[in-house]
Amino acid sequence: MSDEAIKALNKKFDRLIDLIERTVPPHRPAFDADNADAFIWRAENEALHPVKAINRVDISLLIGIDLVRDKLVKNTQQFAEGFAANNVLLWGARGMGKSSLVKSVHTQINQDSSSTHNAGSSASHAGRLKLIEINREDIDSLPALLRLLYGLSHRFIVFCDDLSFDGDDASYKSLKTALDGGVEGRPHNVIFYATSNRRHLIPRDKIENEQSSALNPSEAIEEKVSLSDRFGLWLGFHQCTQDDYLTMVDGYLMHYGLDRQGSDWQRQALEWAKTRGNRSGRVAWQFIQDLAGRQGKNILPE
Repeated sequence: MSDEAIKALNKKFDRLIDLIERTVPPHRPAFDADNADAFIWRAENEALHPVKAINRVDISLLIGIDLVRDKLVKNTQQFAEGFAANNVLLWGARGMGKSSLVKSVHTQINQDSSSTHNAGSSASHAGRLKLIEINREDIDSLPALLRLLYGLSHRFIVFCDDLSFDGDDASYKSLKTALDGGVEGRPHNVIFYATSNRRHLIPRDKIENEQSSALNPSEAIEEKVSLSDRFGLWLGFHQCTQDDYLTMVDGYLMHYGLDRQGSDWQRQALEWAKTRGNRSGRVAWQFIQDLAGRQGKNILPE
């Protein structure tokens, strides 16, 4: 057989292999909800990967957000117990603990449930509330995730951090369908929590551009802005006061047993905030990390 014939045959084999790979579904590891309390959704193979340790802070360290904290705890508790509850949008100032609150409330609910029902063995995750994180870029795969969770005995919070959409991004339609339920209906054992710096999830300049260019601007804008209306509970986070900021720092100092250095920690904490141009829970935590390092200590979120 000539070299030309061999090359032609190899090309045919390559095309055949490509066609077979397209028709064979991606490998999906078997999902066992009892493996962990939290999972990460991987859209590329439509699989849930367990998280061994949740990156979180103790709920007692989240200062200055008492009202929204209590509302989220109540809503989550209702859902965990099998009662009616709302999808939740946590929106507002950056660094004020939106995503930390979701993870801390999830952990708190599970701890309370274990105490109430005397769950006993820490190795068993059966019956607990599960947290699933989905990346913003994978929102269009949300229907596949919901199909995977449909009919399972566990209850799931599907959580998307820093959710927002560009004006020409059509993946928000998948989220609207999931929140509304569509024809198939959202699984009764799934609720959706999202955080965002914007209440309407779409930049204002994109909205204004849409208004100026669309044939029916009011209808086009209404379709996108109404996405936020699919969340039954809106929880707003605002910039903290100086007193709240110092209370956050003080809470971390006590929790991690750091040297207060008299009252000098207050001056240092305020100077740190000035260099960042912002006061928030995130800035307080970053100051604590710096202070702990200078004191020769290593601290990590629980």
